[in-house]
Amino acid sequence: MNILYIHQFFKTPFEPGGTRSYWFARELISNGYTVTMLTSKSDLKKSIEIENIDNIKVIYIRNAYSNEMGIMSRFFSFFKFMLKSSYYALKEKGIDMVYATSTPLSVGVPALILKWIKRIPFIFEVRDLWPEVPIQMGALKKPLVRRLAIMLEKSIYRNAKHIVALSPGMKEGILKRSISSQNITVIPNMSKIDKFFLREKNKELMKKHGLKEDNFYIIHFGAMGIANGLDYIIDAAKIIQNQSNNKVNFIFAGKGKVEKHLKQRCIEEKIHNVYFLGFFAMEEMSDIVNIADCSVVPFKNIPILKTNSPNKLFDSLSAQKAVIVNSSGWTKEMVEEYNCGAYVDPEKPVELANLLIEWNNDKQKLTEMGENARRLAEDVYDKSILTKQFIGLINSKLIKK
Repeated sequence: MNILYIHQFFKTPFEPGGTRSYWFARELISNGYTVTMLTSKSDLKKSIEIENIDNIKVIYIRNAYSNEMGIMSRFFSFFKFMLKSSYYALKEKGIDMVYATSTPLSVGVPALILKWIKRIPFIFEVRDLWPEVPIQMGALKKPLVRRLAIMLEKSIYRNAKHIVALSPGMKEGILKRSISSQNITVIPNMSKIDKFFLREKNKELMKKHGLKEDNFYIIHFGAMGIANGLDYIIDAAKIIQNQSNNKVNFIFAGKGKVEKHLKQRCIEEKIHNVYFLGFFAMEEMSDIVNIADCSVVPFKNIPILKTNSPNKLFDSLSAQKAVIVNSSGWTKEMVEEYNCGAYVDPEKPVELANLLIEWNNDKQKLTEMGENARRLAEDVYDKSILTKQFIGLINSKLIKK
């Protein structure tokens, strides 16, 4: 059985970024499937390049994209990948099923085309509720464009053989488009307990980045986008610094559109307890996360962002770090139910500042929450569990083809 997997931003563990599609593809191959990954890269010399990566046939399409792009540049990049991937998808032979994963929503278009022209069924994975996210973020302002985007969303959902949502909130959003609950499965982002885990801190790495061994560190790692609301962290850092607390420090390990803005704030406002380390592939990122005492996963206070299912949350659980969230959705319920972190008000950075000072003074509590986090990662969210759920879904849908 041959699966065409469409993911515009496919990454392997040797590259910075989310690796969910890599682990799903590997699981498919382990169960006897052939996988062709249709994706993109910005720096290709040719229009396409084909590589074999751990038995995954990866077709890279040259298509410029970066987190620093403006709204229109991003939409143009999405549109170009939609056209190019549709063309190359039609050229693939012997495909039994398509698995298309957003974002963006336009990734569903080549899957639709293959269904309409070649009658190949597809499963659509919803990583964010598009177009509702860009609508609420103010990126889609024209009423006609909004209507067309919603029409595309509904068409993709209704034509999909099945839909995978990354959170209960995303499932609720899909249900609002008159899709049956039976046609939706929730498979959240995954922990990787063999990649992120507690061990002795890498002192050479700390020295390299100017981190003191006796300080308390809170980390934000991964994408640094507008939706993440990272000024909230800078505000909390400033509050702590103004209290003359030199022990509590902040680490950013990632990149994105707001990185320059955050760095500039720290320079202009003379905020000295924030470290920007850069963006790293999984192995080194794991070392950096292990240095931290706890993790923060913030988002802007926009209703649709409460449905989030961020990679950094599940990697933090795996790394045995207490997690702070500021979205009042399912992640708040999770950290409170399992006592593996805390919720803070997204409009009150002083709550974050006070919590961190409290945790710095109560290491036993922090240790207990970290142990609970690791247990949750092992028992519920590890990739070994969720990839089995995924393959069970694929098997059931192909059998029913």
